[in-house]
Amino acid sequence: IVEPTSGNTGIGLAQIAASRGYRLILTLPAQMSMERKRTLQAYGAELVLTDPEMRMIAAIAEAERIRDETGAFMPDQFTNCANPQIHYDTTGPELFEAMEGRIDAFVYGSGTGGTISGVGRYLKEHLDDVLVVAVEPGRSAVLSGEERGQHQFQGMGPGFIPDNLDLTVVDRIIKAWEEDAFPIGRRLAREEGIFVGMSSGAIVWAAMEVAQEMGPGHRIACIAPDTAGRYLSTDLFEDGEGI
Repeated sequence: IVEPTSGNTGIGLAQIAASRGYRLILTLPAQMSMERKRTLQAYGAELVLTDPEMRMIAAIAEAERIRDETGAFMPDQFTNCANPQIHYDTTGPELFEAMEGRIDAFVYGSGTGGTISGVGRYLKEHLDDVLVVAVEPGRSAVLSGEERGQHQFQGMGPGFIPDNLDLTVVDRIIKAWEEDAFPIGRRLAREEGIFVGMSSGAIVWAAMEVAQEMGPGHRIACIAPDTAGRYLSTDLFEDGEGI
């Protein structure tokens, strides 16, 4: 198996590969956190680090090269329709049930496009007025029509618009900045006991912005993609307050 990844999908594939004895090669941007790389290696995955400036574009190109040369299977999370479909089939209904069918807005980060597209489509089929909001890095606001740039959000903002991102279900795009998102990530740990990563900080910050605009009585849902344990060595916790 070969797959380009910035983290989560790679970890899932590494778990499967380890349990079934498959060889797994993962291509990922060189600037991904030390914790992510070590986690993948602990499962036995082989890592190929790619140009950090080209981010996922370079990782995808390298994975495709390896696939073509070796005949490996490439799940291709950015184009595989199983990605948004599983979120339509499972994550969307789970969120709808947990919120008792009362959701005014759904806010999520733009990565492969699978989660926001699948969940967004499900919610729009069941709620007439739900607002679906995509969050992207302010420094690489491709969805907003701006140029690809460098940013610190790992797993969000791949630098291009993936085939799996269904923009017809997205009502609004919010640009998030590290200066706003990272403090929210730290506050979630210290004030709420919720230990989440940098893209989660961006998503929650954007959800708070939407909540403030909508006002009291509205219910805003968002999903935190992963744990802060994968970012302890990054700028997420470089705030001078103990880590």
